[in-house]
Amino acid sequence: MRFTFLHAADLHLGSPLTGLGLKDPEVARRFASASREAFSDLVTQAIEAKVAFVVVAGDVYDGEWRDTSIGLFFNREVARLDRAGIPLFLLKGNHDAESVVTKTISLPDCVSEFPTGRPGTFRIESLKVALHGRGFPDRAVPENYALGYPDPVPGWVNIGVLHTSCDGRPGHAVYAPCTVQDLASRGYQYWALGHVHEYEELSRDPWIVYPGNLQGRSVRECGPKGAVLVDVADGHIVGTTRLALDRARWAVAAIDLTGIEDEAGALRRIEEAIAPEAAAAEGRLLALRIRLTGITPLHHRLTADPERMADEVQAAANRIHEDIWLERLRIETEDPEPTADDALASLDLSALLEGLEQDPQFQARAAELVATITGKLPGGIVSDGPPLASDLGALLEEARAMLVARATAGTAR
Repeated sequence: MRFTFLHAADLHLGSPLTGLGLKDPEVARRFASASREAFSDLVTQAIEAKVAFVVVAGDVYDGEWRDTSIGLFFNREVARLDRAGIPLFLLKGNHDAESVVTKTISLPDCVSEFPTGRPGTFRIESLKVALHGRGFPDRAVPENYALGYPDPVPGWVNIGVLHTSCDGRPGHAVYAPCTVQDLASRGYQYWALGHVHEYEELSRDPWIVYPGNLQGRSVRECGPKGAVLVDVADGHIVGTTRLALDRARWAVAAIDLTGIEDEAGALRRIEEAIAPEAAAAEGRLLALRIRLTGITPLHHRLTADPERMADEVQAAANRIHEDIWLERLRIETEDPEPTADDALASLDLSALLEGLEQDPQFQARAAELVATITGKLPGGIVSDGPPLASDLGALLEEARAMLVARATAGTAR
């Protein structure tokens, strides 16, 4: 017998996709709707591929619903699976744990949800498939759930479903911690994992897979996002296929301007760097962070007026493709060996500011100002990752470089 099933995780429906820093409200709206569109595409592809069933390994929702609209959306899309006769198996993760999402909407009969108080098993008799899993009762789960999963059903395809930071994945909170050896010891053929937002195969014997999240939500989640199709034949996993389902993509490009002496040349090099990112996005809406590096005589000009340069970079991006938007421009260039006039012009100011960003009292006052500004910004501008104040050192260094550059630009040059 041969069949396929679809493994997804970390849908994060309802995520605001903040931190865009985009000036165009329509573009911000399109990014905010990307997660829903990606899930709709997942359902469509599952139906078109005639998969035997779908597994979602946690974090269907990003958190407690603000209203019932996100629940109604999920119900509407899942009802399409129900009408196609495709079962859906869900697991609660840390973002949509039982104690976190308290609102409910009745779901179609095709939906089965793993219990949170203990491991549970769902059987599909016609396929001889047993799915084992346990959801999160609370946001933080310090226990190793994997070791308590049931023994495999002999002669069946056994699939473990778990939301976990297996082997302590970098950048992710440690929830339901376990090791690859713990998972392999259960004797299952496939582990459908969730929680880590990057695609990763931890093992092929047995198969232990993170599909990654369905849609990148910030510049910390770059590249293709989606789900995994799993092929099963005669009781064995024979392979997987990644499905790119994201509707908007994030990318970072570091561009070395060493040797570039004029702005026209810099913009040409920027366009050359943006072109492959646009090609990789394959027509998707693309948010791009640009880092300008290298030693160039343009340094003072760039740092003296970064907003004007950001506009020029945005224009360069749109010459490549109309749907590329500058998420942020970071100017990290360096000035060539300064002339005597330059040194005299900036000596006093540079000496005055040197090390100021490390002063505890100055840092505290700056953090207070950043917090005040952050509180006044409209929704969708503040990052969904660490607060702006956590990047205080970089902000202060940029400010110092701008002051010195502007002082220098106003002298002999």
